[in-house]
Amino acid sequence: MSNDSKLQQAVLDELAWEPSVAAGHVGVTAEDGVVTLTGHVSSFAEKSTAEAAARRVKGVRAVIEHVKIKLKGDVRITDDEIAASAAACLSADVHVPKDSVQVVVEEGWITLNGEVAWNYQKEAAEQCVWRLPAIVGVTNLITIKPAVDVFNIRDDITHALNRSWFFDPQTIEVRAEGGQVRLSGTVQSLHERQIAAATAWRAPGVTEVLNDLVVV
Repeated sequence: MSNDSKLQQAVLDELAWEPSVAAGHVGVTAEDGVVTLTGHVSSFAEKSTAEAAARRVKGVRAVIEHVKIKLKGDVRITDDEIAASAAACLSADVHVPKDSVQVVVEEGWITLNGEVAWNYQKEAAEQCVWRLPAIVGVTNLITIKPAVDVFNIRDDITHALNRSWFFDPQTIEVRAEGGQVRLSGTVQSLHERQIAAATAWRAPGVTEVLNDLVVV
């Protein structure tokens, strides 16, 4: 069996292992570590979960996602109803500051705008709405408020990475200019690459993370 075939089967197995994905409706191809997903699912949440499942398989370097959303039965939900549900969800989420996020819905696609203090709040807002039924996608345009003191960002992130057992401190370089952080160097997997970025986002004052880490 070729390496591409082995990777294809590994991704199929991971999709089958994920209980929230109807794996029988998702097709997988693999070529040189690049996995393409096709087929259809019943919600945007299922679509996102399928992509995340593929990304966590060892050997996957990139995921191309062509999965369509096919609603079950004759479900028909208007943009106004989606917007109302999204607003209610955001209002109830303790991680999203009150009145900080605005919602626009067009043909089932949600766009989030606004400003928050931390990246986890931006992510919480997106996770809140992508579980809603009948949506076809989410664009997150929420921005992070710049902090006043960003002097020690680089050292703080470097120390945090060095504390983690995931990373060899010799393989990752951290550069910071204002609130913008750039990570470069090498890691062993896409999972490590994502963890490194998440670690950088936790530093106070970070407004953007440019992840140039390469999987080797």
